[in-house]
Amino acid sequence: MRAITKGAEPPSLTAHRQTPHCDYDNYGDKNGLRRALVTEQRGLCCYCMGRIHNGNDTMKVEHWQCQDRHQDKQLNYHNLLGACRGGEDQPSHLQHCDTRKRNHDLRWNPADPSHHIETRIRYELDGTICSDDDLFDTQLNDVLNLNLPVLKNNRKGILDAIIDWRKREKDRIRGPIPRDRLERERDRYLTGNGELAPYCQVAVWWLGQKITRMTA
Repeated sequence: MRAITKGAEPPSLTAHRQTPHCDYDNYGDKNGLRRALVTEQRGLCCYCMGRIHNGNDTMKVEHWQCQDRHQDKQLNYHNLLGACRGGEDQPSHLQHCDTRKRNHDLRWNPADPSHHIETRIRYELDGTICSDDDLFDTQLNDVLNLNLPVLKNNRKGILDAIIDWRKREKDRIRGPIPRDRLERERDRYLTGNGELAPYCQVAVWWLGQKITRMTA
């Protein structure tokens, strides 16, 4: 999970809120909304960080606070996120992200800067995502099902690759990797204005841990 910087909402959403009897169901420009969410999330699901594309069959519009209990938030752009389909039509134990979440609440919102989502998350070497906050850790598992084996394996692949890079780089320079080289490698995962690589935040987090320990 990575922090999401919300941009400007689609003008059609602003206009829709000003019409009588407006709600999410009768909002007609969901394609424009999906496009805006995919763009600001740089092509990654708000929860698992898998790839999403603009299209009703490839992603979902997630209401962080659900429509059933928070009708006043259903057209609030800061409450809207782009999520993957999350194993839709599969048994519950194979579902994840918004599909598994349904109407449950979450403690932290990846799009709320005050929640500092990237400080709430850590990753184990086997790809497990976890949190030192007990409630949120339970939600990562029971509400979002982010430790589904396929998701764990995808994150482990990123960790294995960055650990292998570190080993090769240490062998190449025959010594500890300088801080600035670690920072360049971290930033390489975040550069550009287009899509990010799926699960890239795992490598960013791991490299950030190494950099922090160098300056502690």
